[in-house]
Amino acid sequence: MTGEECDDCPCEEGAESVQPSIYTDRRAQMEIQRRDIAKLLATVGGLTAVASLTAPLAGLTQVFERGYSGPVYSDGIHLVDGSGERITEDRLAEGEQLTAFPEPRPGIEDAPTLLVRFAEDDFGGDTNMAYTVNGYAAYSKVCTHAGCMVSNREGSTFVCPCHFGKFDPTSGAAVVGGPPGRALPQLPITVTSDGYLVATGDFEGTVGPGGE
Repeated sequence: MTGEECDDCPCEEGAESVQPSIYTDRRAQMEIQRRDIAKLLATVGGLTAVASLTAPLAGLTQVFERGYSGPVYSDGIHLVDGSGERITEDRLAEGEQLTAFPEPRPGIEDAPTLLVRFAEDDFGGDTNMAYTVNGYAAYSKVCTHAGCMVSNREGSTFVCPCHFGKFDPTSGAAVVGGPPGRALPQLPITVTSDGYLVATGDFEGTVGPGGE
């Protein structure tokens, strides 16, 4: 182009020329696509984070559903673990605990049981010693306040994660903190001649909220 003024171009001589609109449009489209992808990734990441938080929260607030009306345990019913294996007398050491269930089970959600073992001299208070055997005691795992699972522990004290009800397993699972109005019902247990833990009856009180 000569030094003459360009009639069709708004730019002055020596200024950078404007690229054709097709390139400008393509860059704009690519920028929009990059922003859309970034928003999508952020959304997916956020949903994943929320899911990772709500999953354990859902587990903490799982509430007992009273759908079984018959006795949960009865005389001679074996205690089994989560895999359905019968629990032997040597299963737990002193200070340990295990979630047990009746065999056959009316439903895993109907009878979660806290099985604990302590030195026999550690028991006292409201513990029904006739319901214990060789340092073992068993209680309903369902909180008597709102029906959540009593799944946490502070030292030898069991804690419900929903409203922080606290129970002392060495004193008949008596309430030692929080809103529950009564202890966790105790289950009478014994050991068979071949070394398995069995119930000798049902829980001594109502499982879950309500009852006396």
